[in-house]
Amino acid sequence: MSKLEQVEDQVKRLSVAEQEALRDWLENLLEDRMELKDEFKAEIEAGTKDIAEGRYRIHRP
Repeated sequence: MSKLEQVEDQVKRLSVAEQEALRDWLENLLEDRMELKDEFKAEIEAGTKDIAEGRYRIHRP
């Protein structure tokens, strides 16, 4: 049995609350490892500028 299979087996034995806490932890871990590409950073900055200058719309379902 691989290490991943062992972890998967152990995760199945956790309570729902523990699985959710593990999911949150794993999401944070992976997010911290992600790098923002320069292109994406530029899009975020452009969007922030648009909002600051009043160029936005509100979507109401």
